[in-house]
This record gives sequence, C-alpha cells and structure tokens, in this order.
Amino acid sequence: MSQPTPDVYEEGRGMDAHNEVMREVRSRNDESYDPTEPTRVWLDEDNTPDGVRNSLTIILNTGGCRWARAGGCTMCGYVAESVDGGSVDHETLLTQLEACLEHERNNADEPAGLVKIYTSGSFLDEREIPAETRAAVAETFADRDRLVVESLPDFVDREKLRTFTDRGLATDVAVGLETATDRVRHDCVNKYFDFADFEAACAEAQAAGAGVKAYLLLKPPFLAEPDAVADMKRSVRRCAGVDGCHTVSMNPCNVQRHTMVEELYHDGGYRPPWLWSVCEVLEATADVDAIVVSDPVGHGSDRGPHNCGDCDDRVQTAIKDFDLRQDPSVFEEVTCDCEATWEYVMREETAYNQPLVG
Repeated sequence: MSQPTPDVYEEGRGMDAHNEVMREVRSRNDESYDPTEPTRVWLDEDNTPDGVRNSLTIILNTGGCRWARAGGCTMCGYVAESVDGGSVDHETLLTQLEACLEHERNNADEPAGLVKIYTSGSFLDEREIPAETRAAVAETFADRDRLVVESLPDFVDREKLRTFTDRGLATDVAVGLETATDRVRHDCVNKYFDFADFEAACAEAQAAGAGVKAYLLLKPPFLAEPDAVADMKRSVRRCAGVDGCHTVSMNPCNVQRHTMVEELYHDGGYRPPWLWSVCEVLEATADVDAIVVSDPVGHGSDRGPHNCGDCDDRVQTAIKDFDLRQDPSVFEEVTCDCEATWEYVMREETAYNQPLVG
C-alpha cells in the first residue's frame, strides 16, 4: 500500500496511537493489484425484507478506505488489497463492473435479484467512487429488485441515495457500525464515530426512501469472549430499535493480514470467537423486530471463528440455515463435546487472561 500523505492521517479522529501502529503494520505490505480487476465477486442467496433472493456480491477495487489509509480499524485488512496510489478512475471502475457482470452471466441461470456492492471502504465517498460511477451503477442495475451499497455514516446523504431510489430501485446502505457501544467502537475497533451518527445516517437514508443494514463485529480485540457476546446481544437489540434499520448482520472477527489483530494473534493475545458464541447471540436475539444474520468468514480455521474442528461445518450449516429461515430451533440440531469447553470460557475468561483456550 502506498504511504498516505500527512493530510490524510486525520489526527484527532479515532485513537492517534492506534492509527500510528496501524500505519506501520500496513506499510509492510508490498503487494500490488490490477485496477481493472474487482477484488472479489461471487453468487449466493440472502435474506432481505422482501424474502430470500439470489444475490450477486461485488467488491470493487478502489484506492481504499480513507480511514484505513490513515490507520483505521484494528481488525480490517481490506485496504491491503486496494490499488496502489489511492484512486481508481471512472472508466477503470466500469471495467471492473463489466468483469463482475461477465462472471454472473457465466455462472448464473438468470440475473440475481439482489446486488451488493462493497468497496472495503465507502461507496458513497466520492473520493473512492465518483458521482458518475454511482450514476452508472444505478443505470446498470435499475432492473434488479434490490441494491446494497456500503458506507461509513459520514457519507450517507439523501441526494446520493436518490440516484438509486428515484429509479424505483429498493436500496439499502450497509453501515459498518461494529457495536452499539461507543467506548468499544472507539477503543477496541478504532472507529471515530458515535452511535448517534449511525442513527443520523438511518434518518438520512429514510429521507431518500432507502433502508439500512447494520454490520456488527463479534469479539474485537481486547474483549473477552463473554464480554463480546454480551456486547453483541445489546448491540443487536439497540440497532433493531432504530427506525430505518431493518437488518443486522453480525460478523465474527477473523484474523486478516496487515492488522493489529494479526499482531496480537501471533503474540498469543487473540483468539477469534467461538462459533457457539455466534449461535448464542443469534438465538438470544431471534425475537427482535429485524432480520438478524451472520456469515462467519473463514469458519473452522485457526484465523477464523471456530470451535474444536470436528463440529465447525455442522454449526456453520446451522448458522446459514438460521440466516435464511430466522428459526432459532436450528441450533438444537447441533451438539458437540466442545460446548463444555466454550461454557467454561464463558464463565472464566476475562480481558486479563484471554485467550483462556486456544
């Protein structure tokens, strides 16, 4: 990743000490990426307010999240996959978009009803995605059922969202809130905004006729397993109570390259959350007035959310089943001896002795 100039260090936003460490960690990355190729594209199915839909997920390769280039979130390594130099022009982004559409044509029987577009930053930040690219995206997907775009709350603006909603396209903004607890977001995740800013973003989205999908983070660094689970239960409920937020996606933390979490992991100071913890949160919050889902990335691996290794795939299947059906009884179908170990961790692990079990 190219070194940002001092004007993007954004001193006074987030924790300057975290940012300084993160800039040093990220500077070790010497890989480069083709700006004409998207970071990733895949087909799946997702639960939406309109029911389960086939989905096309696109991760555009941009110049990277501005906050991450200043240092950024302790667990996020996505900026390490960004194009060197800090920006990608409109025509090159359209080349990436066409590559994604070609992938869909080659691998799906029909166009997906749901399209999700991420940049590993903020789609609504015009330093990452120019206004003309936003308009081109709206035109390209105007005939789809629903569009999701990703943004930090700062950039959620009703006029930008009307680029999509004025075409009659159901639109949602995915906001990386991480937690409803300001202190955890500031000190553990190193995000600079408050829950009140998330609430303001929801109101702004509603004014444009759009909805919000809140992304939460299960077990950021410096939280013990029981504390992380308790924080997620509170956060899911608090997000579900905000007008305009119809979906809460809880992402278990995984160990990404070129992050503070990776530094802690290699020093024995971090273990990704147990899959049993994911089940615990989903089951405990199944009654909220929102869709609550989770997609444990890297499940079953040492660097991803995992149990003992024997039951990981079965538990992951139950989580995916819950995502689509919202029925907590699916968790009654999976058991394993390692639940006893997880229960011990939930009783005994603290911030001072974590990780209690590897």
